[in-house]
Amino acid sequence: MNIAFARTKYRKANNPASVEVQSSHEIIQTTLRELERSLEVLSAAQSAGNAFPSDHINRSFTAIYILQSSLDFEKGGDLAVRLFQLYEYCRLQTLRAFKREENCELSQAHEAISGILSAWTDIAADVDQGKGKPDKE
Repeated sequence: MNIAFARTKYRKANNPASVEVQSSHEIIQTTLRELERSLEVLSAAQSAGNAFPSDHINRSFTAIYILQSSLDFEKGGDLAVRLFQLYEYCRLQTLRAFKREENCELSQAHEAISGILSAWTDIAADVDQGKGKPDKE
């Protein structure tokens, strides 16, 4: 993954929580966090019967693109394929929201990304405690 490219794409999404990140692990964690936040907002809008905020739809698409393009299928094998499929599911649900379709499964997409973010955060905590080291991309 070209880290400079990912940083540039993410900054163009008008991230209000603009954070300078130093490693590929931090970029993915920040991207997952923002995707989780946008899916939460979209899910809440759907539950309340409100219009979907277009800025969160755009942020979701950008984050999903970054996450999908960061996967290394050679090193990641089956895990990379499964993550790609999960991100694709989220992309399709976001697309349904963009098209204003009523059958969006945004809460399920949000729940799935929350789980991935939690696992990714646990990995970061393990690294900080010296228990492991994330792969460099």
